[in-house]
Amino acid sequence: MTTIYLIRHAEAEGNLFRRAQGHWNGKVTERGRKQIDALAQRFEGVPIDAVYSSDLDRTVETAGALLRGRQLTLHTTPELREICMGVWEGQPWGELSYRWSEEMYKFNNDIEHWAVPGSESFEHVQRRVTGEILAIASANEGGTVGVVSHGMAIKIFLMGVLGLTSADAMMHGDNTSVSLLHVENGRVQVEYYNDNSHLGELSTFARQVWWRDTRKEDMTSLRFEPLDPRRDADAAFYLRCYRDSWVAAHGSDSGFVSSVYLSAARSHAARDPQCLLKVMSGDKHAGVLELDPQRGGGDGCGWVSLLYLLPEFRGHGLGIQLIGCAAAYFGGKGRRAIRLHVAVTNKHAVGFYEHFGFRRLRTDPGVSSEQYLMERAI
Repeated sequence: MTTIYLIRHAEAEGNLFRRAQGHWNGKVTERGRKQIDALAQRFEGVPIDAVYSSDLDRTVETAGALLRGRQLTLHTTPELREICMGVWEGQPWGELSYRWSEEMYKFNNDIEHWAVPGSESFEHVQRRVTGEILAIASANEGGTVGVVSHGMAIKIFLMGVLGLTSADAMMHGDNTSVSLLHVENGRVQVEYYNDNSHLGELSTFARQVWWRDTRKEDMTSLRFEPLDPRRDADAAFYLRCYRDSWVAAHGSDSGFVSSVYLSAARSHAARDPQCLLKVMSGDKHAGVLELDPQRGGGDGCGWVSLLYLLPEFRGHGLGIQLIGCAAAYFGGKGRRAIRLHVAVTNKHAVGFYEHFGFRRLRTDPGVSSEQYLMERAI
């Protein structure tokens, strides 16, 4: 008999930014690294004879928890990858829920019948993951093995060995959640699954609500659509958001020149419509994201000119999705980091950016006060 600890990867950028990952190779987040530390502590003293993972960065880094203090070599294989999501790869979940509502419902509640262009089928995922786990068990007969894979891939595998269908409403597993398997003569027994008791306050799911009832529309996952500053309604919304952001940073709207900022917005939108975006929660306006693809390019950076949420959307952990959108845009252009200015006096904004991985590079002069130049690696 072979004992297998089947583990989901730590929190990665897709989980944090609320974007579909699949084969998209997002990196582990700062919280994810802390989850890996907790996972390593859970397995301290547990005999492990071999460690396997998918070949994507987020599983490889997570598997490092099982390698600590052990003279083992990590075995990687694409057979343990997440389900391929085709045209959904890297897209915001809010956009997918809005544009692909029927398919999104199936993905969460009827995965056997889910399909989008270029995606992998339920049956194929079940065959490849089950086949790989049985092969790993056979190659390590009598041993104890750690296997790190992905949320939907693990769910589909467990549905097969437990004889479940989507009608049984099997829950998703948290980041670094653990399932304990016993494999003998090609048969898999599940002692427990999706256990995240080692995480405590580090749980990703504890900060999110979408997974609690997947039959409801998730309004906490945002989407983005081009803002056209040539249209009166869009221009008025943009200026409203920019002015409010200016007041928060400087204490008043003194020095705010509508024509100057509207002209810059038109320039950005003309260069690339994806540089000036309305942030949307379903059909509701939630804010504005403005990117400058030229500023900072010489340093290999992308520049965020405006990152703004309306007051009613603040305080719910949604702002990170705007950072994720900026990171996805500039990462696709080969930039190494994103930069922005924050008024030194705007303590709330400084704290927000530092919480999500920005660091202060220097202090620059500003309109009414000094401002920090801040940078976050992509």
